[in-house]
Amino acid sequence: MTSSTRQSGLRDSPRRRVAERHPALYPLAVRYHQLRRHLAWARSGARWVTPPSPTRPTAPGPSYRVKKHASLLLRQLGEEEMWLQHNKVHNLRLACTRIDTVVIRPGETFSFNRLVGNCTRRRGYVDGMKLSNGKAHAGTGGGICQLANLLVWMFMHSDLTMVERSQHSFDPFPDNGRVLPWGVGCSIVWNYVDLVVRNDTDASFTVRVGVGDRYLEGELRSDREPTRSFSVHARAEGFEQVEGRWFRHNEIWREVIDRRTGEHIGAELLRRNRALVTYEPEAARG
Repeated sequence: MTSSTRQSGLRDSPRRRVAERHPALYPLAVRYHQLRRHLAWARSGARWVTPPSPTRPTAPGPSYRVKKHASLLLRQLGEEEMWLQHNKVHNLRLACTRIDTVVIRPGETFSFNRLVGNCTRRRGYVDGMKLSNGKAHAGTGGGICQLANLLVWMFMHSDLTMVERSQHSFDPFPDNGRVLPWGVGCSIVWNYVDLVVRNDTDASFTVRVGVGDRYLEGELRSDREPTRSFSVHARAEGFEQVEGRWFRHNEIWREVIDRRTGEHIGAELLRRNRALVTYEPEAARG
C-alpha cells in the first residue's frame, strides 16, 4: 500500500487551527470544508465504490482471504461513559450495513464517508463517544471510527493503495490491553475527514464487516489468490516532554512477505505519528 497522505513531522507542538483559536468560527469552518469536499468529489473523476444492494447478489467465484480481524466492542472505561459505548454498538450496526459486502473492483475508489453517509439522528444514529481535542464527549454517530480503524488495519495488509487517512492529534487514553500498534487508526468527520483507498490491482476485493456478541468483526477477501502477505508493526516508540506537555511518537512499518516461500522481500515506512498526550504517561511518573 503506497500512501499519498500527509505525514506528520516531529514538530515541537501541533499547529492550532484558526477555528481552535477562535471557537465561534468553528461552524463556518466545518461548512467550508464540507463544501470543498463536495466540490472535490464532483471534480475527481474517480469511479466510486457504491453501497451494497440487496437486489444485486454477488457473482459466485473463487474467494481468498486477505486479512481477518476483530476488535472489542466495549472497553472498560469510567462507568459514566459506558452508556456511550453501548450506543456506539448501535451506531456501528447501522454503519456496517453500508459497508458489508461492498466490492472494490479494479480501478475503483473506496470512500468511507461516501458509503456510510452523514450519521444523523434522522438516519437512526444516536449519541456515542466522540473525541474532540483529546476529550471524550457525546455526539450523534459517535463510535463509527472503530469501523474505520478496523478497515484501515485490513487495508494495510492488502495491495490496495491508501489515498487518504487522517488521525487523531491527541492520545487520550493509556494503553489497556492494546492489541494493535498505537497510531494505526484514523479519524472520520463527515464529510471532509475520510478514509479512502483505491484499487490499482487486477483483483476485486470484497469487504465483510459486522457486529458480533463481543467484537466488531471484519474480513477482506479477494477473487485472486494473493502472492504477498504483510506484517505491520511499530518502531521508535516513546514519549517526550516539550514545554511541560507530553507527546507520544512512533513509526508504523510494513514488512512484505512472499506467500509462497515465506521470504521477506521488503519493508516500507507507512507513517510517522506524533500526538499530544492528555493523560499522565508512565514516563512522567518515573
